[in-house]
Amino acid sequence: MTLQYQFPEGFWWGSATSATQIEGAAHEDGKGLNIWDYWFEQEPNRFFDGIGPENTSDFYHRYQEDIRLMKETGHNTFRLSISWSRLIPGGIGNINEKAVDFYNRVIDELIKNDIEPFVNLFHFDMPFELQQIGGWENRKVIDAYAHYARICFELFGDRVKKWFTFNEPIVPVEGGYLYDFHYPNIIDFRKAVQVAYHTIVAHAKAVQVFKQASIQNGKIGIILNLTPSYPRSQHPADLKAANICDLLFNRSFLDPAVKGEYPAELVELLKEYSYLPVIENSDATLIKNNTIDILGVNYYQPRRVKAKAHLPNPYAPFMPENLFDNYEMPGRKMNRHRGWEIYEKGIYDIAMNLKENYGNVECFISENGIGVEGEETFRNADGMIEDDYRITFIQEHLKWLHKAIQEGANMKGYHMWTFMDNWSWSNAYKNRYGFISIDLHHHCERSIKKSGYWFKQVAENNGF
Repeated sequence: MTLQYQFPEGFWWGSATSATQIEGAAHEDGKGLNIWDYWFEQEPNRFFDGIGPENTSDFYHRYQEDIRLMKETGHNTFRLSISWSRLIPGGIGNINEKAVDFYNRVIDELIKNDIEPFVNLFHFDMPFELQQIGGWENRKVIDAYAHYARICFELFGDRVKKWFTFNEPIVPVEGGYLYDFHYPNIIDFRKAVQVAYHTIVAHAKAVQVFKQASIQNGKIGIILNLTPSYPRSQHPADLKAANICDLLFNRSFLDPAVKGEYPAELVELLKEYSYLPVIENSDATLIKNNTIDILGVNYYQPRRVKAKAHLPNPYAPFMPENLFDNYEMPGRKMNRHRGWEIYEKGIYDIAMNLKENYGNVECFISENGIGVEGEETFRNADGMIEDDYRITFIQEHLKWLHKAIQEGANMKGYHMWTFMDNWSWSNAYKNRYGFISIDLHHHCERSIKKSGYWFKQVAENNGF
């Protein structure tokens, strides 16, 4: 078999997930509440089909079976997250030994199956008690997070060598402080800016703690959902709108994480509208001295924008959209289940940007995937879900990733979102993303989809 797309030796093939989305056991073995547990108790109507995070996909009890399935689907790496509220209930205080035991068993089981664990510390799941004192608005939470990071490095750093501080840190900013899709459902641009800024300070502190921990062969990074901003046209007003989007949604985290400083243009923009965050004198040095070793890139869809057509309502809350309009490109390819555009070349554009403007930082695709509603309609007579659309989706993205690597991009791997159908923050199980199907009606029974068998071949051949 001749491989048209051969990937570099040692390429990371795998998938990614998060604690809250798969573990379940939300109230077992001493786990504390996180904001999702609390919000679901308060407003179950905000969650698709009224399904909360209590049981999700039950990885907590079935991790051995699941890791065996990872092996069967060609994984050589897997990204999981640690639940802060499971490890340290309340976010501050005593360590929960049952949680330590659980994560030790998961890490050991992965290694036993020749799957390298990549561990992320924070995936949208703030311990509830810390959110009550303001979450990332409050600098006390930064110190609590740095302490939590230190404990994780001490407990698991002997075996885990790839660490990540945050997954998609812009999302809690957007969801919790701008667009009302995460708790605490605040709409306040000033708070949003402060939360984003404190998140970067927390990230830099965790990197500092990591360096002090001196983990042999260890690397630490951050996982960012980089969304290329494409202007409607080359008109200066459209170009300016795209640049503003890039500054707000990408470079606000990418520049401080990789370069150790904020873009001057972003500072000017926030100053112009009087939205600069409150900072402490030592922050700049901390951020400068604690840049990342490795970058995870999540890519799902592009952002297309144009200049504003109308002046914003002066009495409405200030929003990013005061500065640009979203644009629907005619003829775009769509995943109609999720309402997202499919634009495979975006992966190449991101990789080239990182190569040319970010010192070709070591990176990998840490999430990319397609969510489809009603997947059970694709089951064949043998009960397997024939998700050819997922195979095509991955293949077309991998072709562009391959091209970027050929042209010198420092891309080390590809992780799909996600390993098995998991609970999604407010959509529950509406859209399915996994290589493994979860049958909610039959004790969360697992079965490999067609894409899982295909992915195994790709991983074994290191290409296709």
